[in-house]
Amino acid sequence: MPLITPLTADHDLETKELATFFNETLGFCPNSVLTMQRRPAISKAFINLNKAVMANEGRVTSALKRMIAWVSSNATGCRYCQAHAIRAAERYGAEQEQLDNIWEYRTHPAFNDAERAALDFSLAASQVPNAVDGDIKTRLHDHWDEGEIVEMLGVISLFGYLNRWNDSMGTTLEEDAIDSGNQYLGKHGFEVGKHV
Repeated sequence: MPLITPLTADHDLETKELATFFNETLGFCPNSVLTMQRRPAISKAFINLNKAVMANEGRVTSALKRMIAWVSSNATGCRYCQAHAIRAAERYGAEQEQLDNIWEYRTHPAFNDAERAALDFSLAASQVPNAVDGDIKTRLHDHWDEGEIVEMLGVISLFGYLNRWNDSMGTTLEEDAIDSGNQYLGKHGFEVGKHV
């Protein structure tokens, strides 16, 4: 049961308008946004930050950004964000083999060295204490420019916020997100947990 009950999508019309962004990303407006709109300035700022972070300015693809989000959410243990991130990766064209083997990104041939560097960065930056070190910095700079690294850290930081928000709120997972979580993460023990 969630800490705070989500409001209807019609509660704040500006949030509703901005939230159409999620129809492409997830196919629905997330319950997290419906909860944030109890303070509409937060929901609107969050959606605008999300749009800015997920905009593609370099070679970091929409699919890779969502896989970065998944690794970050997996590191923090937020089941809500894990399901959303894997669903969005699927919707943004992540290869089937990558979706099926995201847990093995470090060794599976579906991932190249640039993707591994990005996903290792996500894991290290999401840990407490932070584990970004000289090796990760070198590997990132071997494959990505500074703007692309900023894009990646934007995703990691955005999901740091979302992981705290949704895990603390116990935000209810939507059926479509549950389906994606079960399909791609179920074989590794994915469960809805407190996000019922």
